[in-house]
Amino acid sequence: MSFTYFLKRAAFAALALAALMTSAFFLVRLTGDPVNLYLPVDASDAAREAMRIRLGLDRSLLAQFFDWAWDILSLDFGMSLWHNRPAMDVVLEALPNTLALGAIALALAFTAAIVMGSIAAVNAGGWIDRGVNVLSQAAASVPDFWLGLMGVLLFAVTFRILPTSGFGGPIYWVLPVACLFARPFGTLVQIVRGSMIEALNATFVRTARAKGARDGRVTFVHALRNALLPAVTVTGDLAAQFAGGGGVVEVVFGFPGIGKLLIDGILKRDFAIVQASIFAVAVVIFVINILVDMLYASIDPRVRVE
Repeated sequence: MSFTYFLKRAAFAALALAALMTSAFFLVRLTGDPVNLYLPVDASDAAREAMRIRLGLDRSLLAQFFDWAWDILSLDFGMSLWHNRPAMDVVLEALPNTLALGAIALALAFTAAIVMGSIAAVNAGGWIDRGVNVLSQAAASVPDFWLGLMGVLLFAVTFRILPTSGFGGPIYWVLPVACLFARPFGTLVQIVRGSMIEALNATFVRTARAKGARDGRVTFVHALRNALLPAVTVTGDLAAQFAGGGGVVEVVFGFPGIGKLLIDGILKRDFAIVQASIFAVAVVIFVINILVDMLYASIDPRVRVE
């Protein structure tokens, strides 16, 4: 990957980020006036006006935007009303939890999908293939929130072997990881299976077999290397989705990630938290896209990025 390509991608990302943050600034203010949420109903008009002045909400929306945009250039997202701390500090505490949760779920899904998809492709048309198809389609179709609620009902309430929610040791990660694992696994199995069937019927595979290569080497070296390319592309898209946090899953399990923080920030009209969260997620997605491009090029030497 050339440095020129990186600069081009960074320039486009900066433009997209500017447009995204501008939209976020105006849209988040449609959630309502935070003064009405943080002050009691019987608060005096003087108290309300004092709070608006303290938050800078007494000025025109355009004046607020230009002040906010100037602060953003120095990565100053302001103070969180909810936490009474710099908003970006709060976001940077939650972001690693989401990245770790997504990375674990996606790594498990990718690994399991390669194995299951390859087995299904080798046995295409057989009962193993049909069973894998049913399993993967069910996993890809099940809603995250339903899977989470059923997991809590079965493993936390009925059998009491896992906690219902919270954050701590590995046991607290089991249900959130399982919920985030399902849909990527189902999607990737279908992709790996289709790509493997196509690769196993390719000319280079038939040539390798004609030269006496063993079936295992043909399947997991020659065919799988080519079949991985579509899976890597889709995995990059899934990773970008996970960067935003499995908002519903994090809320269901009370997991302190960026998705839950963003949803709570919207509900609490904490503009600084929402804007800082969106900025952090957008930057992570840009980095993920660059890493996927690099991985794609390393798998297929024919890929050259100008």
